[in-house]
Amino acid sequence: MKYFAKLKNMATVLSEMGTDKLPNIGASVIGVSEVENSRVMQDLVEQPPLKARGMKFVHIEGPDKRGVDCALIYNPRFFTPEKSFLQPYVYEAKDSAYHTRGFLTVQGKLAGDDVTFIVCHWPSRAAVSYYRERAGKQVRMLKDSISKANPEMKIIVMGDMNDDPMDESMEVLGARKYPKQVKKGEFYNPWWETLEDKGVGTLLYRGKWNLFDQIVISKPLLKAKKGLRYDHNEVFIRDYLIQQDGKYKGSPLRTHGGRTWLNGYSDHLPTIIYLKN
Repeated sequence: MKYFAKLKNMATVLSEMGTDKLPNIGASVIGVSEVENSRVMQDLVEQPPLKARGMKFVHIEGPDKRGVDCALIYNPRFFTPEKSFLQPYVYEAKDSAYHTRGFLTVQGKLAGDDVTFIVCHWPSRAAVSYYRERAGKQVRMLKDSISKANPEMKIIVMGDMNDDPMDESMEVLGARKYPKQVKKGEFYNPWWETLEDKGVGTLLYRGKWNLFDQIVISKPLLKAKKGLRYDHNEVFIRDYLIQQDGKYKGSPLRTHGGRTWLNGYSDHLPTIIYLKN
């Protein structure tokens, strides 16, 4: 009962994202994390609101011992995958035996443009910043390799970074606060202003908002003279996603609160970027 309730709740949110701007269309591509296996993804895209749009997914089973992977959901009307692979996260060069979630990389055509999506779930806050900085460095190297092969490739890195936009790991990635700061090979991070200047986040911890769920874009997508280019960003906030009473009033309405099943959605709010052509 809980599993099917969760599928319904997830599908409701995912299908409504972006529909205020694009009615009956919604999101073209959605990155997700904490995915146990392909079966749960198949069950998710078969929920009526997602099935009606013919949504499909890319998932590659990773080595994380807890079975938490990343996946990419897409609308085949707008995005056509051509290549996908799981780039391993290496904790230490000397410790290749430690396995955790890698960086799901999916390349293809989005509205006719060459676009690469890198879906991440960086090491948790239980680990020190160093390990998330390693993630930032490794994703930057992956991005550099892709850009070297195709300098016009438009690259989007998304996921739960377990860090805020101004933290060191995002600096190592090369994600900058303002478009004018973005140099060749770097990213624009619109969520820095969202959190630091507007006070809007995606998760609430001890009364303070954080914004771990980020989508950053490469310079070709920011400065494009033709094809797809960045327009604006948004934290997807709706009343039904927020706990309305009790001790955690104002927090995202999660599935469980301790041992109590709340029949909620997530302890994180979704984030969206909009592109125009």
